[in-house]
Amino acid sequence: MKASAAAEAGTIVSVNTSRKKGQIKTPVPSAELVAGKGIAGDAHLGFAHRQVSLLMIEDIAEQKARLGTGSAIPLGPGAFAENLTTGGIDLGGLAVGDELLVADGIRLRVSQIGKECHTKCAVFHLTGDCIMPVRGIFCEVLAGGTVRPGDVLEKR
Repeated sequence: MKASAAAEAGTIVSVNTSRKKGQIKTPVPSAELVAGKGIAGDAHLGFAHRQVSLLMIEDIAEQKARLGTGSAIPLGPGAFAENLTTGGIDLGGLAVGDELLVADGIRLRVSQIGKECHTKCAVFHLTGDCIMPVRGIFCEVLAGGTVRPGDVLEKR
């Protein structure tokens, strides 16, 4: 069954980076995506096929409602250590190999759906639970450029 157009296009809600792995990320006004590497200045730069992580704001809102006050930090963009918080596009409907286009000619290729967590990282302890292993996706940067909140994100 073909996904609706609304599920295949959305926006970048927040761009988030951190200097260390396994920590929450801080929203920034923009970031430079480097082809074959990831986000300049982020701890995961050059991290194999998991160069950029994406998570839907809708999933963050659902987790926030579920956890209530059970989180040590406010749950919002970057709280689950995702680089790009998205809105309006169904990341759960994507498959490995799918390509995404972002403004400024940025091209991403989905390289992994979810991840395996062997230990409870700092994100888990701060948020009370981590949804990246189940709801997050990871991409390789095929063509770089500057990404900003408000940029259109669409399945190619």
